[in-house]
Amino acid sequence: QGQLVESGGGLVQAGDSLRLSCAASGRTFSSYAMGWFRQAPGKEREFVAGISRSAGTTYSADSVKGRFTISRDNAKNTVYLQMNSLKPEDSAVYYCAAGNSIVALTTTPSSLPYWGKGTLVTVSP
Repeated sequence: QGQLVESGGGLVQAGDSLRLSCAASGRTFSSYAMGWFRQAPGKEREFVAGISRSAGTTYSADSVKGRFTISRDNAKNTVYLQMNSLKPEDSAVYYCAAGNSIVALTTTPSSLPYWGKGTLVTVSP
């Protein structure tokens, strides 16, 4: 069984940066597209960014374009989310997930086979 473990969350001020990591174990995730999602209190989970198996393609939600960058290191079985110019509205629990493709990440998140337990990001004004 594969596992995904997120880390790197914390409390920062608006305008700061954070880098989240998602470490995979139990299997090789290089054959999966990987993505980041977030869920704020009282809101639905939303897609943030996705990256293809080879890292040749990335896709981000409009709300984070130009500020967040997703990357992966298949040798380390790790996916990253670099978050710059953070805003209070970015506060949420951030989850990573694995799927067959970026399309699967964006269209059928409830069917994704692997999810992490999340890491909390809080951005103060």
